[in-house]
Amino acid sequence: MLDVTAVIVTRNRVDTLLWTIGKLVALPEQPPIVVVDNASTDGTPEKVKALFPDVTVVALTENRACSARNEGVRRAKTALITFCDDDSFWVPGALHKAVSYFEQYPHLGVLAGKVLVGEDEAEDPVCHAMQDSPITDPRPLPGPAILGFVCCAVVVRREAFLSVGGFHNRFAIAGEERLFSVDMRTIGWSLAYAADVVAHHYPSKLRNNSLRTRHITRDTIWYYWLRRPFYYALRHTLLILKAVPKDVNIRKGFVDALQAAPTIVASRRVVPSGVEEQILKIESFY
Repeated sequence: MLDVTAVIVTRNRVDTLLWTIGKLVALPEQPPIVVVDNASTDGTPEKVKALFPDVTVVALTENRACSARNEGVRRAKTALITFCDDDSFWVPGALHKAVSYFEQYPHLGVLAGKVLVGEDEAEDPVCHAMQDSPITDPRPLPGPAILGFVCCAVVVRREAFLSVGGFHNRFAIAGEERLFSVDMRTIGWSLAYAADVVAHHYPSKLRNNSLRTRHITRDTIWYYWLRRPFYYALRHTLLILKAVPKDVNIRKGFVDALQAAPTIVASRRVVPSGVEEQILKIESFY
């Protein structure tokens, strides 16, 4: 039977993190836990080690954003990895069900679960989009084929994750899943959504929404120029440019994207036509 390691990336949210670890420790699946700390200043590594000595803590000296997860995957010893945020956790039995799907579908690289948000347990709108996904996969899957997910409730095959190099080392946390997803599909791995694999998400109030908008703007432009044909990359860049005068954070993100343009274009690898067709189905559907 495949085992699962829970990898959590965190920065300066130690109280929420400790609560989340407590939820994961209580699961019947008893997943090993790796916490990767993005250079917190609130004593996160020491507090985790003190309260949860069995948890592996990787204390980074710099904030590596989403690519910090790559460190956690490298430290893991199991065939499967679940990414939890420091404010999300699985319901009992969810990981066991996920394992069974990975055993049944050897081509499955990514399995996204249903996300229930907050005390009200409202279903995250992203789940509706995944459930109604218009794309297809020629191989059988446990649910709809997808080309995106939310990283707070996903299980990945470690082999598949490493085969694409993990998450891009320049992307922030927020929207990084899209580039990763198309890279997975490009090299032949399948991605699916399973509504019966359920997680809870209690979004932390410790969020910098201005910086988040700036990063999403930058990373969206980078994604298009890294993977999409010239026409779509240019069109989407121009669409974002129209919003620049209306929002200072979009403007900052646009500038950030332009400053790194030479590096991004130099590493450009346009997706194959079959993957591009699936992307266009999603874009036209929504």
